[in-house]
Amino acid sequence: MDIHILIAIYGRVLSLLKPVRGLAITLALANLALAAVPFLDPILFGKAVDLLANASARGAEATYRDGIRIFGLWAAVGMIGIVARILVALYADRLAHTQRQRVTAMFFEHVLQLHLAYHRRSHSGRLLKIMLQGADQLFGLWVTMFREHLSTLVALLILLPMTVLLNWRLASVMIVLIFGSALLTAYVTRRTLSAQGEVQAYQTDLAERAGDAFGNVMLVQSFVRLSAEMRMMREVIDRLLSAQFPVLNWWAVVNVLQGAVATITVISIFAVGAWLNLQGAATVGEIVTFMGFATHLISRMDQVVGFLNSLFMGVHGLREFFEVLDTPSAVSDRPGAQPIENVQGRVEFDHVSFSYDSHRKALDDINFVAETGRTVALVGETGAGKSTAMGLLQRMDDPQAGVIRIDGVNITDVSLDSLRAQIGVVFQESLLFYRSIADNLRVGKPDASNAEMEEAARQAHAHDFILRQPRGYQTRIGERGANLSGGERQRLSIARVLLKNPPILILDEATSALDAATEAQVQKAFKNLKQGRTTFVIAHRLATIRDADLILVFQEGRIIERGDFCDLVRQGGYFAQLVETQFRNPVGDHMGTPTV
Repeated sequence: MDIHILIAIYGRVLSLLKPVRGLAITLALANLALAAVPFLDPILFGKAVDLLANASARGAEATYRDGIRIFGLWAAVGMIGIVARILVALYADRLAHTQRQRVTAMFFEHVLQLHLAYHRRSHSGRLLKIMLQGADQLFGLWVTMFREHLSTLVALLILLPMTVLLNWRLASVMIVLIFGSALLTAYVTRRTLSAQGEVQAYQTDLAERAGDAFGNVMLVQSFVRLSAEMRMMREVIDRLLSAQFPVLNWWAVVNVLQGAVATITVISIFAVGAWLNLQGAATVGEIVTFMGFATHLISRMDQVVGFLNSLFMGVHGLREFFEVLDTPSAVSDRPGAQPIENVQGRVEFDHVSFSYDSHRKALDDINFVAETGRTVALVGETGAGKSTAMGLLQRMDDPQAGVIRIDGVNITDVSLDSLRAQIGVVFQESLLFYRSIADNLRVGKPDASNAEMEEAARQAHAHDFILRQPRGYQTRIGERGANLSGGERQRLSIARVLLKNPPILILDEATSALDAATEAQVQKAFKNLKQGRTTFVIAHRLATIRDADLILVFQEGRIIERGDFCDLVRQGGYFAQLVETQFRNPVGDHMGTPTV
């Protein structure tokens, strides 16, 4: 990475200010004033010195008249500076705070829309670190830009060259020394930029390791992993510091040399100015003016070094931030996509094929129809394509061949939100927020009344255990529902879908965490829920799909058998072998439904 990357990333940082461009332009104009005032002050001060030095020769009246003009102009410049400082003081922080929250929300929304495959290969701790660190770095750059950096840029690039008009000899001395300081800073920045990238990688590793340990604290304690986890954490910290210290050393050198350049600049201007004064090429007032310029520009150079240091330290984090923002979502609404309404629930897979990579098809020419109100079971070994098919139905991906239709409408032609609103999912793993029970139940129907929520909980046989919680439905259930048993978490997941009440259901081993008695009760609730709704059941326990209207047997991405339970058992094929294995009874051609 080189300085061009720094410039490109800083340009990207500024581009995020488009939504508040009006306020940004106002603050930019205020910064122009703040850049001009420190240059006008030394000029007017020098004019005043020359005026007083020549007062006896000019006479009292002329001195008085010119003095009023100079000090009046000086007062006006001072008032302009005060107004500009008020604007910056009032609105720079407000703009930066507002934009930090807006960008955080934008990043958050974008990450939630990214493909599940992206989340599988990206640690949540890393994404959280990138979001928070990136937003903080953007905030810092915006604040310092409007407080310091913009006026510094104007001072160095515009006003500094204009000093040549006042006295080109003194201006040349000052420009050469400041330009040398800039070259030194650029050299150190280029020298250490890649090393700071290594530091950023270790910081990401720290976030991922900490997130892993926090999310698996039971595993850490149960397997006596505290010492091992701490040892690995300290190793990463040691590597981080080993990479960070050389970078800090280089920037310490810059700060020391910057101070030396400042001293040399002041001494050089004074010495050259004194010599020029003796030659009659510079007045005392001009020497005073350029001493003021030098003092002011030295402080500006310190700000430049601080700015480059902060940008330098954050550039890798900002690059990660923008890389995530630039990651495209797997699916999105097509132009002109319309909401799908009044769904009856007929689902058709029309010769659908899909592959995650070029080596093997996850689904190969899948073709079936699920009629409205019917139950379709998907059976097969892990990786056979069952979950992939249901993911395509929810448009987690789009098929590479074929079409999926709901009520005859291609699902890629409808809006994502309206499509997913028609589908309810009970996952094999209970997915719960660290929020109240009520908040978790209302995930699919935020406006549900208390009565509707409680009725859904009763149907899922969750109401009684909810009331036993310390605050009933307002009880916070811990991260991923850690305060609940597996069966309780699963019943909440079932109640959540019951409350959403969608026309299409996907049950992914929905009763796997329930005991036999509770499972029997919940199956009754599902039987009522399925009335008039199209239901897909991803099943490994074949006893749960004996009443399915259609069973699709998947193997290596293809449907190799289809039919109801009894027909498939009689066929004596792959499904019959699965039944025989699970029920431990021989399966013959003469058998009907095996005894469980």
